[in-house]
Amino acid sequence: MALTDDTKIMLQAAVVLVNSGVVGHDTLATVEELDAWYADHMFTEHRSAGEDELESVRAVRPVLYQLLSAPRDDAAALVNELLAEAGAVPQLVRHGPWDWHLHAVPEHAAPATRIVVDTAMAMLDVVRDDEMSRFGVCADEDCDGIVLDLSRNRSKRFCSTACGNRNAVAAYRARQAGDS
Repeated sequence: MALTDDTKIMLQAAVVLVNSGVVGHDTLATVEELDAWYADHMFTEHRSAGEDELESVRAVRPVLYQLLSAPRDDAAALVNELLAEAGAVPQLVRHGPWDWHLHAVPEHAAPATRIVVDTAMAMLDVVRDDEMSRFGVCADEDCDGIVLDLSRNRSKRFCSTACGNRNAVAAYRARQAGDS
């Protein structure tokens, strides 16, 4: 079964959020960077947009990393735990440009809670459809970034273009050194 569009979007948002703290320098260090992440991924107006919110969102990155990098059975247990902690009650909603989709917490819930619950809800589909192989850790030796591979042939190895380019250049240089 193919993952739904809202599942893919939330997984991509979660991967970008997680990788903001593990790939290179922290790219979620200011409220402005949080605003940019929201604009690119979350589409929510229910925010306080201050330092407290920034810190609460930054604080969920480790649990999301754990969820996205866990084996299937561990991911299922963690999904259940996260949804129970949040008191999640799945409901169909329609808003803005989105047709009917699932939300599991009220729209006035704290943004960090919404992020965790929305990611857990997306992971429900991944676990049920046995699609955990879509996740991996970056093939760059110096990177622990999460890779989300939504390609048909599941060939994505690097978490970012930067990691892929760095490895391509290193391989090129190694080939050139071998030809000399």
